[in-house]
Amino acid sequence: MKKESVEKQLQIKQIAEEIFRLAHDGLLINMRFLDVALSKLKVECREATGAHLFDGVKLYYDPVRLLRQYKSEPHYAARLYLHTLLHCIFYHALETDRLNREYWDMATDIAVENTILELDLHFTGLSSDDALRNRLDILKKQAGGLTAEKLYRHFRIEELSLKAREEWHKLCHYDEHIYWDRKEELELSQAEWRKISERIKADLKSFSKDRNNAQSMEQNLKEATRERYDYTAFLKKFMVLGETVQVDDDEFDYIYYTYGLNTYGNMPLVEPLEYKDSNKIKDFVIAIDTSASCRGDLVQAFLQKTYDIMQQSENFFNKINVHIIQCDSEVQQDTKITERKELETFMKQGKLTGFGSTDFRPVFSYVEKLREEKEFDNLKGLLYFTDGYGIYPESMPDYDVAFVFLQEDENAPKVPPWAIKLILEQEDIEAYAQEAEAAQ
Repeated sequence: MKKESVEKQLQIKQIAEEIFRLAHDGLLINMRFLDVALSKLKVECREATGAHLFDGVKLYYDPVRLLRQYKSEPHYAARLYLHTLLHCIFYHALETDRLNREYWDMATDIAVENTILELDLHFTGLSSDDALRNRLDILKKQAGGLTAEKLYRHFRIEELSLKAREEWHKLCHYDEHIYWDRKEELELSQAEWRKISERIKADLKSFSKDRNNAQSMEQNLKEATRERYDYTAFLKKFMVLGETVQVDDDEFDYIYYTYGLNTYGNMPLVEPLEYKDSNKIKDFVIAIDTSASCRGDLVQAFLQKTYDIMQQSENFFNKINVHIIQCDSEVQQDTKITERKELETFMKQGKLTGFGSTDFRPVFSYVEKLREEKEFDNLKGLLYFTDGYGIYPESMPDYDVAFVFLQEDENAPKVPPWAIKLILEQEDIEAYAQEAEAAQ
């Protein structure tokens, strides 16, 4: 390689590094609450890639490509830097294994770009921003919000044409996400990024006092830092104490047992206990909100996941008493399940009925009626799968109650303080149901 060529490449790298340094300093000066995040995200030059790559931990930039983009858009480097940084802060690279990657990548890019436009920083503006704002205004009305999670669900239901996907890619795509499936490596930095995001969420409050343009960032941070729940662990809270036919090794004394066999032939002095106390599900109620806003496929997926967890031998009695109650403004149907075959039949043949407005109170009244009729020996809990738009009962029952949602909705009525509010991941439930169906 000629000396002039080597010197030229070195010069290009130095200029690219200086451009990124200036972008870093601009972000730090104007957005001081991002100081820790900026120090965490590493930027590294990688020549001849033809693209900028983000692996969930580090941003790799192509210096030649960067200079070309900088020539036409002087603010491009700052935009790229902030775009990638927001991916980190919002955890977009984590837990992507069960998602449609094309839709998720597009949703995360749009969410990040919407946040940047709302922040309205002069040194990140591009000539294409006006066109992007117009498209975002339309999309927000369609999707109900512009967080990555809401956009992803919207794209799953309302599939975009190839032309529309290409247009969004042109307007919002800055870094390649090809390394986002390296789950083990990304999980190592998840705890650190969570601390950073929690701090940013707190610092953002003081930042927002002087600027009314951080709503999108707050919404994305709220979604990113929202606690995720292990549904299997949660379901165990609804177990009741019962007996199963099983040798209880903890209560059995082998010394007396073997002494009796040796001394008196086949006459053990102590027989092993045939019953062992075990926390397992026996009396249980699953209420399904069949109002029009609860899609049937999601209800079936929720029931499928609940059943698959319950049927595990360590969690499930051989004989059970589970009532699956369908209700909108009144109880429409009650299916009693006493054994696994009945539950399997219901999952295959059961149909949802109702689809009117929602009132939660009839279910609780109906359950009280069943208890008065001695239908339950020891009712431990009630799970109510719903969108949250309904009338909650005023009085607290003497059993555990959880209202299960697939997404957070700030406009929905508040869950009573005596009930548990559980938000599950819609994608996890759907993926779980698909895996169970494929395994059959």
